[in-house]
Amino acid sequence: MTGPSLKLTVLGSGTSTGVPVLGCHCEVCSSPEPRNNRTRCSALLEWGGRKILIDTATDFRQQALREGLDHIDCVLYTHAHADHVHGIDDLRTFTLRTGTAIPIYAARGVLDRIQGLFSYIFSETDAPGYRPRLEVNEVRGPFTLFGQVVTPIPLVHGPGESLGYRIGNLAYVVDCSAIPESSRRLLEGLDVLVIDALRFREHDSHFTISAAIEVARQLQVPKTLLTHLTHDIDYPRHSAELPEGVEFAYDGQTLTLPSPIAQEP
Repeated sequence: MTGPSLKLTVLGSGTSTGVPVLGCHCEVCSSPEPRNNRTRCSALLEWGGRKILIDTATDFRQQALREGLDHIDCVLYTHAHADHVHGIDDLRTFTLRTGTAIPIYAARGVLDRIQGLFSYIFSETDAPGYRPRLEVNEVRGPFTLFGQVVTPIPLVHGPGESLGYRIGNLAYVVDCSAIPESSRRLLEGLDVLVIDALRFREHDSHFTISAAIEVARQLQVPKTLLTHLTHDIDYPRHSAELPEGVEFAYDGQTLTLPSPIAQEP
């Protein structure tokens, strides 16, 4: 593709346990199929030479090595559950190399939780030491990031909340069990939707596969990637059952779209 572009890399497509699941010897966990091997859920967006990470998953170091990441310009956090934040310490390698802080963006409650869980990172009294340097930014609405508008998408995640993010005609919507009507309006006109689709059976805090497909159908999205997958999903077997335009995400998968026109929120 020539000209400016927006690139998505699925760093991790798995649920909180990852796949294979520890101690499990089911068909999927024992499978030699590489797309059945799922690290914890996260993604990388790239435009204009910038690398924007969505969540620091538990397996972030492994993901960064696999993709050859040599810098991170920013992190967008969806929520503060362990599988989405516990790789945060590995950001230190990048900040030690550059000497500059990495901006992180999240809702106020998520920032408070991260600053509580990893207080050593944000201490103003302790010596800096060997820790990440992070610049905290509260997400209150759409904001401009490296020339593009980032629109947060408020989501229901069981009894809690999370944030999805939209850049141009791509949206990343994970860890959710419902999308409020006001948020659905923010998802109109998408070309690509990456959405939580935990498993076939019901779950209190996540969309099922059928529910996620129905959301994509209602939004009339041409291409949908189902992510945050458990070991219930056998990639080659269950992919054949998906409707046109819908597929299971897999670790290392990439998509490239035309870059949205830079604008103010």
